[in-house]
Amino acid sequence: MKHLSPLFVGLDVHKDSIAVAYAPDERGAEVIFLGPIGTRQCDIDRLIRQLHSKASRLLFVYEAGPCGYWVYRYLQKKGEDCMVVAPSLIPRKPGDRVKTDRRDAVQLARLMRSGDLNPVYVPSLEDESIRDLCRAREDLMGDLKAAKHRLKSFLLRHDIRYTGKADWNAAHLRWLADDVALPTAAQRIVFQEYVRAITHLVDRLAQIDEELHEHAKGWRLTALVTAYQALRGVQFHVAVTIVAELGDLTRFDTPRQLMSYVGLHPSEHSSGNARRQGGIGQDRKRSCPASVGGRSVGLPLSTQGLPTDPSSSGIVAPGDPRYRLESTAEVVQAFPKTRGSRQAPQCGSYRDRSGAGGVYVGHRPTGSVSYELTRETGKLTERYRENLGIRERRGPGEWRNPRCR
Repeated sequence: MKHLSPLFVGLDVHKDSIAVAYAPDERGAEVIFLGPIGTRQCDIDRLIRQLHSKASRLLFVYEAGPCGYWVYRYLQKKGEDCMVVAPSLIPRKPGDRVKTDRRDAVQLARLMRSGDLNPVYVPSLEDESIRDLCRAREDLMGDLKAAKHRLKSFLLRHDIRYTGKADWNAAHLRWLADDVALPTAAQRIVFQEYVRAITHLVDRLAQIDEELHEHAKGWRLTALVTAYQALRGVQFHVAVTIVAELGDLTRFDTPRQLMSYVGLHPSEHSSGNARRQGGIGQDRKRSCPASVGGRSVGLPLSTQGLPTDPSSSGIVAPGDPRYRLESTAEVVQAFPKTRGSRQAPQCGSYRDRSGAGGVYVGHRPTGSVSYELTRETGKLTERYRENLGIRERRGPGEWRNPRCR
């Protein structure tokens, strides 16, 4: 008998099979595992007919994965409701260490019935095709860079060096064609194959650039791509990649949601009075030109922006929020090691961590600290103001500490 209440269907989609489980709308009703089916469209049609004999309305859900959105689009074409969820946002019990296709399908059906799942954005077929073109171009750029590195490494192994100012310009290409001489025939064959691979990748890159320009002309978001190019430093490839990766911007209610989507929102682990902010997320950082991920960030050798003495004007005290490096991971970036530096004398349990000659951004002493860099001599001057005295390093070998006598 067909029921008027909906039926919640969980799908665990794989390359060769789909595990199916469904849950009735009644509270406390048991979730039933139907078993695996094939991935052909006729298999899905048979499943829809079988489930429609139990309920008039079906609500499908499956995890986003390597199989893409073809199941979602096919179910939408058949007039069925479907939801795609992110695996990282599915609630899981910390002690549950058993994962099977049956458990995944049953859990999806149960969580959808309880309303604990949030759908992800599914791009249209046209938007996804432009995104695929942008990602294919990015893959070609990576292949071209690797091929150039292979050629340069091959020449370096044989002590063949280019003395020009820049690589891969017209002068460098003429040097590769006319001036590179290898002693054996086998090595000349290897060199020609490397050059031929680079030439082939350059031609493919030019072809896909032409295709991307052609397909972007009739795209529904072409006006947005043109508007992004009004920004300084943003040209066509950057603009079309950003638009293709972000998709429909109207789904974001606040700028914070957009920053969280692109992975620029810092993580946080705070408890009580302690507030700890970690690095930004790794999601979609490859598609965000301004993203730095969790890598170290090099800082310029300048005293501007560094914390100064609280007794002076324009202070930035350690308690001030500007004192910390927000929205980055732990940055460990050392200045160049000074010549002739040595470790400072130890006083009790205190060990100077800058004795190796470097200043590490992220190491915060107990008192305020100011760094001065003399570029001519390369000497570092550090001052630690502590409760019981001043520890001062005037040069590589000059130390004074009232606490060490």
